[in-house]
Amino acid sequence: MVTMMPEKTHSDLNSAFRTIESEIDTINKLRETLSDGSLTCALDLMQKATGRIIITGMGKSGHIGKKIAASLASTGTPSFFVHPAEASHGDLGMITEKDVVIAISNSGESKELIDILNYCKRFGIALIAITKNPESSLGKAGDIVLRLPNNGEACPLGLAPTSSTTATLVLGDILTVGMIERNGFSKSDFNDRHPGGKLGSILQRVSDLMHTGEEMPILEEHTNMQAALLEMTSKRLGCVGFVNFQGNLTGMLTDGDLRRCLSAKILEEQAFNLMTKNPKTISKDALASEALKIMHDKKITNLFVLENNKPIGVIHIHDLLNNGVV
Repeated sequence: MVTMMPEKTHSDLNSAFRTIESEIDTINKLRETLSDGSLTCALDLMQKATGRIIITGMGKSGHIGKKIAASLASTGTPSFFVHPAEASHGDLGMITEKDVVIAISNSGESKELIDILNYCKRFGIALIAITKNPESSLGKAGDIVLRLPNNGEACPLGLAPTSSTTATLVLGDILTVGMIERNGFSKSDFNDRHPGGKLGSILQRVSDLMHTGEEMPILEEHTNMQAALLEMTSKRLGCVGFVNFQGNLTGMLTDGDLRRCLSAKILEEQAFNLMTKNPKTISKDALASEALKIMHDKKITNLFVLENNKPIGVIHIHDLLNNGVV
């Protein structure tokens, strides 16, 4: 039985596809507007700034500006948003001569930006203008102009900011990614700025979750199996590690190993003869997600954490899963 889509559904989909195509076309035209070298000049200016990157804009441009400021700040480039209307009532004091201001206006004629533009000129504060019109008030005031495509809007009236705000958002992402790459911002740096939520759990380090000190099941490598069983049972991690006289990890025994070699004479064995020699290990600075991948790939449940070949901790798969690492 073939179910026919309602006529309104066809109309809605056609509208959606037109919007998508319009915005894709605008983003593609952004390639052309950035090929004049202005992007490199803007990134140079941002990278050399000894202060912060200040983003400002009115209306929909302001909403996009807040996202750009948040993205920059979370990826190692100190940045915040200043509302142009509030700037005229005292918030201009937030902007210093060490800062770089990025002002956003599609038309380049937002009246609310005038006080910020004049302030930048008066105190010699670097200004990057984002606008479709280099000949506008904003375009002429900018030390560097990042030009938005003059490609109209996806809105059927040609009025509501749609394609223009999408292009601005993409341009903000271009600046953010450019600064990430220039500053060598790492996953570890990202973790430091995202301790909460899903990102925080994914980016936890092994050192945040590992068992250390008295919690760590460790014995001398030539101990007997009775001592190994007691150590494994008391520490309740399902494993025990073994070290040589230098304190270096030489092997590991798990409860799974015990089940596989269980016999009436097991207590007479030396741990050295049954342990897995040179087991898989990990660094304390590794991401917890990396530890989980190793455990999954190797089908193991524990990893010893080494520093200069000496065990400083052990991490169990339950430590990872219970803390939301996936």
